[in-house]
Amino acid sequence: MTDRLAQLVDSKPFKRIVLILILFAAALVGLETSPELMASHGKLLKTMDRVVVWLFALEALVKMAAHGRRFYRYFLDPWNVFDFVIVVVCFLPLQSQYAAVLRLARVLRTLRLVSGIPKLQLLVGSLLKSMPAMVYVGALLGIMFYVYAVLGVFLFGANDPVHFRDLPKALLTLFRVVTLEDWTDVMYIQMYGSDQYDFPPQDRQRFEFESRGRPLVGALYFVSFVLLGTMIMLNLFIGVVIKSMEEAEDEQNRAKREKSLHADGHLTAAEELVLMEERVDELASQVRSVRHALERRAKKP
Repeated sequence: MTDRLAQLVDSKPFKRIVLILILFAAALVGLETSPELMASHGKLLKTMDRVVVWLFALEALVKMAAHGRRFYRYFLDPWNVFDFVIVVVCFLPLQSQYAAVLRLARVLRTLRLVSGIPKLQLLVGSLLKSMPAMVYVGALLGIMFYVYAVLGVFLFGANDPVHFRDLPKALLTLFRVVTLEDWTDVMYIQMYGSDQYDFPPQDRQRFEFESRGRPLVGALYFVSFVLLGTMIMLNLFIGVVIKSMEEAEDEQNRAKREKSLHADGHLTAAEELVLMEERVDELASQVRSVRHALERRAKKP
């Protein structure tokens, strides 16, 4: 019985049915945002929503039963834990003051598309895998933002207090510039002076403007920031994510080959060769790590 349930859970028809159910649940949440539909068909939509929740619960029970007595293995998969938590929250007898929590759980059911599509799982896994490297790239980007923001306040604060009055304003302005949202307007204000720009009357009343055009300094400041922030730093983020995606895909392929080996007990010659190469690479990486650790220990007095 357990083997049949395991085959059912791993079968393509079962996965497709679950995917269709997730899409249907997402559509229901979208329909419930319409006051007109809720007024005319609210009872029907709520009934269908309860049916969807029960079907999700049935899916979780089937996946647990597929593990037999070791049903707890179901919770070893983080995606299963995510799905289970959403189902449990939807069944909680929340009162009206906690209605926002229930709505949030129902909206989060749309994220189950990630757990239902392997490629999306790969993408999310690679993003999580790249977080340590992205922290360092983000730190470098933050240092650059801080340096340019301080320079911007010193250089352009008197000319343009709307965008560079203080450090928080300057940081927000630089975020706008790095996203390339009308960044040339901000640059031209600093290049030709604030008296050449038509600020709203309320800004003219709130701030004191001292028009100081700096054509060369303004151009160098903004062009260099866009080149460093947009063309280089953001591409570093993309490079880190792509590298993590490649590593995550290699790990996924390796897991599939090992699962195939455990399932039928044999692999093709090409698959065995790839598996051996991967294991050799792992051993070489471990040897390098041990060697570096020994070298660092030897250098200590």
